[in-house]
Amino acid sequence: MITKRTLARNAKKVATLTLSIAAVAGLAACSSGGASAASTAAAGAPVWAMVTDQAGLGDKGFNDLAKAGIDDSVTKLGGTEQILQSTDQSQYVTNLQQAVTGGATVTTGVGFLLTDAMVQIAQANPNAKFTLIDSIAADSAGNPVPNVASITFKEQEASFLAGIVAGLTTKTNNIGFVGGIEIPSVDRFYSGFAAGIQEVNPSAKVTAAYVGDFADSAKAKELATGFYDQGADIVMDVAGAAGLGTFDAAKSLGANHWVVSTDTCKESLAPDNFLTSAVKDVQGSVLNENTAAANGTFKGGSTVLGLADNGVGLCQDNISTIPSSIMTKVTAATAAIKAGTLVPPATPDELKTFKPGTL
Repeated sequence: MITKRTLARNAKKVATLTLSIAAVAGLAACSSGGASAASTAAAGAPVWAMVTDQAGLGDKGFNDLAKAGIDDSVTKLGGTEQILQSTDQSQYVTNLQQAVTGGATVTTGVGFLLTDAMVQIAQANPNAKFTLIDSIAADSAGNPVPNVASITFKEQEASFLAGIVAGLTTKTNNIGFVGGIEIPSVDRFYSGFAAGIQEVNPSAKVTAAYVGDFADSAKAKELATGFYDQGADIVMDVAGAAGLGTFDAAKSLGANHWVVSTDTCKESLAPDNFLTSAVKDVQGSVLNENTAAANGTFKGGSTVLGLADNGVGLCQDNISTIPSSIMTKVTAATAAIKAGTLVPPATPDELKTFKPGTL
């Protein structure tokens, strides 16, 4: 049985984004590498820019992964980096335009919430190059913006595997899910995870709750603690930097309070409570697009990466600790997903019609 408790749905509450003189004036407080990036651009060397979402660096997730891709670009392709950290959605347009003005070779925007700002700035600067992680930049007619490489992932495939691990690990058949905001990538994580649990343990119940943003770790801890107090022995975290609170909750309660994470392997946050993670290669994707720009082969448009592309998967850091009986199911599911005979649901509506029994 699957239930869903929504505490906040504000994906549609993204503020109208306009570039203002006041916002530009305040930019210096949220940028790094600006002066060196401008001088590097003037000298003809590449500048690899990045604009975070409002959670910023230190989220142990896709912002940090994108930053690692920028670091790799400097190491392998030369040039310098410019990191513009956003603390509020109103800064997205400002930061993206600042990157372009500073001579960025490619500007990477991290996260679904930057979509509107990315479209606005990319259309205003048609000769500039952009990468958008976790969303598709499209014009009013629904066509991809040609100077934006939009990278999305089949998170549902990785989270399906994580769901198998969770479904065969739980002792209480009570599993929680702490999301940031109900946006498409979070929905994909949830839908795949719940389906993976259904596939191997139809008696288990999954309940979802949402922080309302990707930064409030205290709220995430409160939600996770509530799940554990109500008998859950596993909670999945898909809340960005806010999700660090989920690990705090598990650590404070001790053994047999498990966390399933996303984006990166996060065992170090709670070694005794970390079960597994549904990971995705944001780092490699950023490097790939920057490499294409350096080689003169950059192309805008939409790219979707899944298990078959090595774009998503299950955390390998602690894979040896997962019982072989569970890994047999994971391996079978991986093969079936790659072959197309098993298609994990990507939305809550698809989850409603998912029929377990493939494995």
